[in-house]
Amino acid sequence: MRELFVREIHILLIHPIYLICMVVMPLFVTFFFTSLMEEGVPTDIPIGIVDLDQTTTTRKLTRMVDAFQSTKVAAHYPTMAEARHAIQKNEIYGFILFPKDMTSDMLAFRQPKMSFYYSSTSMTAGSLIYKDMKTVCTLAAAGVGQGVMQAKGMTPEQIKATLQPIALDTHLIGNPWASYNIYLCFMLIPGTILLLIFLVTVYSLGIEIKFRMRRENDRDNKGWLEMAHGDFGMAIFTKILPQTIVFICVFILVYSYLFGWLHFPHPGGFWRIMLLTTLGVISAQGFGVFIFGLIPSMRMAMSVSSLWGVLSFSMAGTAFPIFAMDAPLQSISWMFPMRHYYLIYQLCILNTYPLTDVLIDIFAMLSLAFLPLLVIKRIEHAFVNYEYEP
Repeated sequence: MRELFVREIHILLIHPIYLICMVVMPLFVTFFFTSLMEEGVPTDIPIGIVDLDQTTTTRKLTRMVDAFQSTKVAAHYPTMAEARHAIQKNEIYGFILFPKDMTSDMLAFRQPKMSFYYSSTSMTAGSLIYKDMKTVCTLAAAGVGQGVMQAKGMTPEQIKATLQPIALDTHLIGNPWASYNIYLCFMLIPGTILLLIFLVTVYSLGIEIKFRMRRENDRDNKGWLEMAHGDFGMAIFTKILPQTIVFICVFILVYSYLFGWLHFPHPGGFWRIMLLTTLGVISAQGFGVFIFGLIPSMRMAMSVSSLWGVLSFSMAGTAFPIFAMDAPLQSISWMFPMRHYYLIYQLCILNTYPLTDVLIDIFAMLSLAFLPLLVIKRIEHAFVNYEYEP
């Protein structure tokens, strides 16, 4: 086993593709995504104003919406048609229409209609703009009501109770900053690394067939299977073990940057992070070996692994909840390591739930890690009889 282990370490060192896929790309992806969403939430999203009233009240509302963190008044348009055309050209993401005689209608209680239009092509930008525009409309109505109540002699306490009869006490659990950096990075970064683990695992097995390393002698004049003394399971285990160690070390570097440098919340503790990291790496490697066993062709197995890794971003349940998917998709989601990875992170590391709440996910990841046992004979048959075709 020691001789095989040294052989695999030597292969990792002399082939640059392993260094790129196992170290360079994960670190690059980490810095890319964290710097892309450095502000936490999108800020200064451009919107437009169509002010047909041109009064002090509408100008005050314009300054108010411009003061919000998420939105920025980028332009004023004389007509609604020009503002709509600006949305179609992606110059702005939305606009507010202040109708003519809006202020006088407000003071006369004639319920003027202040309209706002926004593009939902970008869901994040559209939802943030909608929230700010709706807030401005609510504040405008409250401001008029406050002025009328003051004129009637009502006290500030009475006005407050009338305008807001129920006070909201909101608590954002786990991510109180509502930061997209924290929310998305723990889906994008691990998902990309797990995708790379799929590919590297399949590649390292397929390359043995492609270059006939199992039959030809290496620098020590011993073939791969000969060095394993015919124990094919030991040969595969020793081949992926160095990769396991390297990927775990890379995960530790990534988490040191996220938790130590960027101060991402992790109240669950370091030992749970290490447990999740180990489970994520071995489950992805096990599934990669399983895919190669089902399709003992490096080209086809890498294609399937790439597709499975890309689908992991959708099946993780961050963008669309799994329980809202069709029953077949809910069943298939159990076969994605990223799905269980994100659930364990969300419950045990971010929300400090006990591990007993995710035992089924831990068992699922361990099951994925041991999937190669189902196809070990098929892989051995492929290594002995399969002829590589470029």
